[in-house]
Amino acid sequence: MAVWAIGDIQGCFDSLQALLEKIKFDPKEDELWIAGDLVNRGDKSLETLNYLYSIQKSIKVVLGNHDIALIAAHAGIKKSNPTIQPILDAPNAKELIDWLRHQPFLHWDYRLGYAMAHAGISPQFDFGTAITYAKRIEKRLQSKNYRAWLKQMFKKTSNKFDATASALEIEKYILSSFIRMRFCEDDGRLDFKQKGSPSTLKIEFKGLKPWFACPTRKELSMKVVFGHWSTLGFYHDSHVLALDTGCLWGGWLTAARLDTPEPIIVQVKCEAQKEIEA
Repeated sequence: MAVWAIGDIQGCFDSLQALLEKIKFDPKEDELWIAGDLVNRGDKSLETLNYLYSIQKSIKVVLGNHDIALIAAHAGIKKSNPTIQPILDAPNAKELIDWLRHQPFLHWDYRLGYAMAHAGISPQFDFGTAITYAKRIEKRLQSKNYRAWLKQMFKKTSNKFDATASALEIEKYILSSFIRMRFCEDDGRLDFKQKGSPSTLKIEFKGLKPWFACPTRKELSMKVVFGHWSTLGFYHDSHVLALDTGCLWGGWLTAARLDTPEPIIVQVKCEAQKEIEA
Protein backbone atom coordinates (compact mmCIF):
# COMPACT_ATOMS: atom_id res chain seq x y z
CA MET A 1 0.00 0.00 0.00
CA ALA A 2 1.25 3.46 -0.92
CA VAL A 3 0.33 6.54 1.13
CA TRP A 4 0.27 9.80 -0.81
CA ALA A 5 -0.48 13.34 0.37
CA ILE A 6 -1.81 16.02 -2.00
CA GLY A 7 -1.92 19.79 -1.60
CA ASP A 8 -4.83 22.15 -2.27
CA ILE A 9 -7.05 20.94 -5.13
CA GLN A 10 -9.63 23.76 -5.07
CA GLY A 11 -11.85 22.23 -7.70
CA CYS A 12 -9.08 21.53 -10.25
CA PHE A 13 -10.56 18.14 -11.07
CA ASP A 14 -8.71 17.49 -14.33
CA SER A 15 -5.37 18.16 -12.68
CA LEU A 16 -6.30 15.86 -9.80
CA GLN A 17 -7.13 13.05 -12.21
CA ALA A 18 -3.88 13.59 -14.12
CA LEU A 19 -1.88 13.47 -10.89
CA LEU A 20 -3.62 10.33 -9.63
CA GLU A 21 -2.90 8.66 -12.95
CA LYS A 22 0.74 9.71 -12.78
CA ILE A 23 1.22 8.21 -9.31
CA LYS A 24 -0.82 5.15 -10.29
CA PHE A 25 -3.17 5.65 -7.35
CA ASP A 26 -5.38 2.61 -6.71
CA PRO A 27 -8.22 3.36 -4.28
CA LYS A 28 -8.55 -0.36 -3.55
CA GLU A 29 -4.96 -0.58 -2.33
CA ASP A 30 -3.58 2.89 -1.61
CA GLU A 31 -4.36 5.74 0.79
CA LEU A 32 -4.63 9.40 -0.18
CA TRP A 33 -4.21 12.29 2.29
CA ILE A 34 -5.70 15.62 1.18
CA ALA A 35 -4.49 18.76 2.94
CA GLY A 36 -7.76 20.69 2.73
CA ASP A 37 -9.32 23.13 0.26
CA LEU A 38 -10.96 20.46 -1.85
CA VAL A 39 -13.18 23.06 -3.52
CA ASN A 40 -13.79 26.74 -4.39
CA ARG A 41 -12.42 28.96 -7.17
CA GLY A 42 -11.64 26.00 -9.46
CA ASP A 43 -14.36 25.45 -12.06
CA LYS A 44 -14.93 21.73 -11.34
CA SER A 45 -15.55 21.85 -7.61
CA LEU A 46 -18.67 19.67 -7.82
CA GLU A 47 -16.86 17.01 -9.83
CA THR A 48 -13.98 17.07 -7.37
CA LEU A 49 -16.19 16.70 -4.33
CA ASN A 50 -18.31 13.95 -5.88
CA TYR A 51 -15.20 11.98 -6.85
CA LEU A 52 -13.59 12.26 -3.42
CA TYR A 53 -16.86 11.32 -1.77
CA SER A 54 -17.01 8.22 -3.98
CA ILE A 55 -13.59 7.04 -2.73
CA GLN A 56 -14.03 8.21 0.86
CA LYS A 57 -12.86 4.88 2.30
CA SER A 58 -9.47 5.39 0.64
CA ILE A 59 -8.82 9.00 1.66
CA LYS A 60 -7.97 11.07 4.71
CA VAL A 61 -9.19 14.66 4.50
CA VAL A 62 -8.61 17.69 6.69
CA LEU A 63 -10.77 20.76 6.28
CA GLY A 64 -9.44 24.01 4.82
CA ASN A 65 -10.76 27.55 4.81
CA HIS A 66 -12.46 27.10 1.42
CA ASP A 67 -14.22 23.95 2.63
CA ILE A 68 -15.49 25.87 5.64
CA ALA A 69 -16.65 28.65 3.29
CA LEU A 70 -18.68 26.08 1.34
CA ILE A 71 -20.27 24.73 4.50
CA ALA A 72 -21.06 28.29 5.58
CA ALA A 73 -22.63 29.10 2.19
CA HIS A 74 -24.83 26.01 2.45
CA ALA A 75 -25.86 27.15 5.93
CA GLY A 76 -26.74 30.63 4.63
CA ILE A 77 -23.93 32.32 6.56
CA LYS A 78 -21.74 33.30 3.60
CA LYS A 79 -22.50 34.20 0.01
CA SER A 80 -22.10 31.60 -2.69
CA ASN A 81 -20.06 32.07 -5.86
CA PRO A 82 -20.16 30.57 -9.37
CA THR A 83 -17.74 27.74 -8.55
CA ILE A 84 -19.50 26.40 -5.47
CA GLN A 85 -23.08 27.12 -6.54
CA PRO A 86 -23.25 23.87 -8.56
CA ILE A 87 -22.53 21.99 -5.31
CA LEU A 88 -25.31 23.85 -3.49
CA ASP A 89 -27.70 23.12 -6.38
CA ALA A 90 -26.77 19.43 -6.65
CA PRO A 91 -29.42 16.86 -5.63
CA ASN A 92 -26.90 15.35 -3.18
CA ALA A 93 -25.82 18.70 -1.72
CA LYS A 94 -26.86 17.89 1.86
CA GLU A 95 -25.13 14.51 1.69
CA LEU A 96 -21.90 16.11 0.50
CA ILE A 97 -22.01 18.94 3.05
CA ASP A 98 -22.78 16.56 5.91
CA TRP A 99 -19.81 14.42 4.85
CA LEU A 100 -17.57 17.50 4.83
CA ARG A 101 -18.82 18.58 8.25
CA HIS A 102 -17.67 15.26 9.65
CA GLN A 103 -14.11 15.56 8.37
CA PRO A 104 -11.37 16.46 10.87
CA PHE A 105 -9.09 19.46 11.15
CA LEU A 106 -6.13 17.30 12.11
CA HIS A 107 -5.08 13.85 10.93
CA TRP A 108 -2.03 11.90 12.06
CA ASP A 109 -0.33 8.53 11.76
CA TYR A 110 2.21 7.66 14.44
CA ARG A 111 3.59 4.80 12.35
CA LEU A 112 4.42 7.12 9.45
CA GLY A 113 5.47 9.98 11.70
CA TYR A 114 3.29 12.52 9.91
CA ALA A 115 0.44 14.78 10.96
CA MET A 116 -1.66 16.87 8.56
CA ALA A 117 -3.55 20.14 9.02
CA HIS A 118 -4.56 22.57 6.30
CA ALA A 119 -2.58 25.60 7.50
CA GLY A 120 -0.43 23.81 10.08
CA ILE A 121 -0.33 23.55 13.86
CA SER A 122 -0.16 26.68 16.01
CA PRO A 123 3.35 27.33 17.40
CA GLN A 124 1.65 27.68 20.78
CA PHE A 125 0.35 24.07 20.72
CA ASP A 126 2.20 20.88 21.51
CA PHE A 127 0.85 17.83 19.69
CA GLY A 128 -1.39 16.63 22.51
CA THR A 129 -2.94 20.09 22.79
CA ALA A 130 -3.45 20.21 19.02
CA ILE A 131 -5.31 16.90 19.11
CA THR A 132 -7.50 18.04 22.00
CA TYR A 133 -8.41 21.34 20.40
CA ALA A 134 -8.99 19.86 16.95
CA LYS A 135 -11.48 17.41 18.45
CA ARG A 136 -13.15 20.28 20.31
CA ILE A 137 -14.01 22.25 17.17
CA GLU A 138 -14.80 19.09 15.19
CA LYS A 139 -17.47 18.31 17.78
CA ARG A 140 -18.91 21.81 17.31
CA LEU A 141 -19.01 21.54 13.52
CA GLN A 142 -20.66 18.13 13.68
CA SER A 143 -23.35 19.20 16.15
CA LYS A 144 -26.96 20.05 15.36
CA ASN A 145 -26.27 23.67 16.30
CA TYR A 146 -23.28 24.05 13.97
CA ARG A 147 -24.84 26.98 12.06
CA ALA A 148 -24.97 29.26 15.10
CA TRP A 149 -21.45 28.25 16.10
CA LEU A 150 -20.04 28.72 12.60
CA LYS A 151 -21.58 32.19 12.33
CA GLN A 152 -19.61 33.22 15.42
CA MET A 153 -16.40 31.80 13.93
CA PHE A 154 -16.41 34.41 11.13
CA LYS A 155 -16.11 37.28 13.58
CA LYS A 156 -12.75 38.90 14.41
CA THR A 157 -10.22 36.44 15.82
CA SER A 158 -7.57 36.94 18.47
CA ASN A 159 -4.04 36.40 17.14
CA LYS A 160 -2.73 34.83 20.34
CA PHE A 161 -4.01 31.87 22.32
CA ASP A 162 -5.44 32.76 25.72
CA ALA A 163 -6.67 29.87 27.86
CA THR A 164 -8.58 32.32 30.09
CA ALA A 165 -10.66 33.74 27.22
CA SER A 166 -14.28 32.79 26.56
CA ALA A 167 -15.04 29.46 24.93
CA LEU A 168 -15.98 31.16 21.65
CA GLU A 169 -12.79 33.25 21.58
CA ILE A 170 -10.69 30.16 22.20
CA GLU A 171 -12.49 28.26 19.45
CA LYS A 172 -12.10 31.14 16.98
CA TYR A 173 -8.37 31.03 17.57
CA ILE A 174 -8.23 27.23 17.26
CA LEU A 175 -10.15 27.24 13.99
CA SER A 176 -8.14 30.09 12.49
CA SER A 177 -4.85 28.47 13.41
CA PHE A 178 -5.80 25.23 11.66
CA ILE A 179 -7.20 26.79 8.47
CA ARG A 180 -5.84 30.36 8.06
CA MET A 181 -2.39 30.59 9.65
CA ARG A 182 0.75 31.55 7.68
CA PHE A 183 2.98 33.98 9.57
CA CYS A 184 3.76 34.59 13.22
CA GLU A 185 5.77 36.96 15.37
CA ASP A 186 8.59 35.85 17.65
CA ASP A 187 6.28 35.51 20.65
CA GLY A 188 3.92 33.19 18.76
CA ARG A 189 1.25 35.74 17.84
CA LEU A 190 -0.24 34.92 14.46
CA ASP A 191 -0.63 37.32 11.54
CA PHE A 192 -3.75 36.54 9.49
CA LYS A 193 -3.31 39.39 6.98
CA GLN A 194 -0.10 38.66 5.12
CA LYS A 195 -0.35 36.12 2.28
CA GLY A 196 2.92 36.65 0.45
CA SER A 197 6.13 34.67 0.28
CA PRO A 198 8.40 34.69 3.35
CA SER A 199 11.27 35.78 1.10
CA THR A 200 9.77 39.15 0.18
CA LEU A 201 11.36 42.24 1.64
CA LYS A 202 7.97 43.48 2.78
CA ILE A 203 7.49 40.47 5.06
CA GLU A 204 11.05 40.54 6.39
CA PHE A 205 10.67 44.24 7.18
CA LYS A 206 7.60 43.51 9.25
CA GLY A 207 9.60 41.00 11.30
CA LEU A 208 7.26 38.13 10.57
CA LYS A 209 8.32 34.50 10.23
CA PRO A 210 6.57 31.42 8.85
CA TRP A 211 4.61 29.77 11.66
CA PHE A 212 6.94 26.75 11.56
CA ALA A 213 10.01 29.00 12.06
CA CYS A 214 8.66 30.71 15.18
CA PRO A 215 11.47 30.67 17.80
CA THR A 216 8.98 29.90 20.59
CA ARG A 217 7.23 27.12 18.69
CA LYS A 218 6.44 24.03 20.77
CA GLU A 219 8.41 20.96 19.71
CA LEU A 220 6.32 18.33 17.94
CA SER A 221 7.06 14.64 17.57
CA MET A 222 5.45 14.54 14.10
CA LYS A 223 6.37 16.12 10.78
CA VAL A 224 3.48 18.38 9.71
CA VAL A 225 2.02 18.16 6.21
CA PHE A 226 0.14 21.31 5.24
CA GLY A 227 -1.18 23.32 2.29
CA HIS A 228 -2.91 26.73 2.24
CA TRP A 229 0.18 28.76 1.24
CA SER A 230 0.62 28.88 -2.54
CA THR A 231 3.11 31.76 -2.37
CA LEU A 232 5.35 29.65 -0.15
CA GLY A 233 5.12 26.78 -2.62
CA PHE A 234 6.75 23.41 -2.09
CA TYR A 235 8.88 23.34 1.06
CA HIS A 236 10.38 20.43 2.95
CA ASP A 237 12.59 20.23 6.01
CA SER A 238 12.86 17.93 9.03
CA HIS A 239 9.75 19.45 10.62
CA VAL A 240 7.25 20.28 7.84
CA LEU A 241 6.16 19.39 4.32
CA ALA A 242 4.31 22.13 2.43
CA LEU A 243 2.31 20.98 -0.61
CA ASP A 244 0.27 23.94 -1.90
CA THR A 245 2.03 24.71 -5.18
CA GLY A 246 -0.60 26.98 -6.72
CA CYS A 247 -2.47 24.65 -9.05
CA LEU A 248 -5.40 27.02 -9.21
CA TRP A 249 -3.15 29.85 -10.36
CA GLY A 250 -1.56 27.88 -13.18
CA GLY A 251 1.15 26.31 -11.02
CA TRP A 252 1.45 22.65 -10.07
CA LEU A 253 -0.56 20.05 -8.18
CA THR A 254 1.84 18.20 -5.93
CA ALA A 255 1.76 14.74 -4.34
CA ALA A 256 4.24 13.40 -1.78
CA ARG A 257 4.58 9.74 -0.94
CA LEU A 258 4.78 9.40 2.84
CA ASP A 259 5.49 5.69 3.39
CA THR A 260 9.07 5.90 2.10
CA PRO A 261 12.28 6.86 3.98
CA GLU A 262 12.15 10.27 2.30
CA PRO A 263 9.01 11.66 0.62
CA ILE A 264 8.82 11.01 -3.12
CA ILE A 265 7.53 14.13 -4.90
CA VAL A 266 5.37 13.96 -8.04
CA GLN A 267 3.81 16.97 -9.77
CA VAL A 268 1.58 17.80 -12.71
CA LYS A 269 1.47 21.18 -14.38
CA CYS A 270 -1.91 22.85 -14.14
CA GLU A 271 -3.80 25.15 -16.42
CA ALA A 272 -4.99 28.41 -14.85
CA GLN A 273 -8.50 28.14 -13.47
CA LYS A 274 -11.17 30.73 -12.77
CA GLU A 275 -10.17 33.27 -10.17
CA ILE A 276 -13.15 33.68 -7.85
CA GLU A 277 -12.83 35.26 -4.44
CA ALA A 278 -14.13 33.16 -1.55
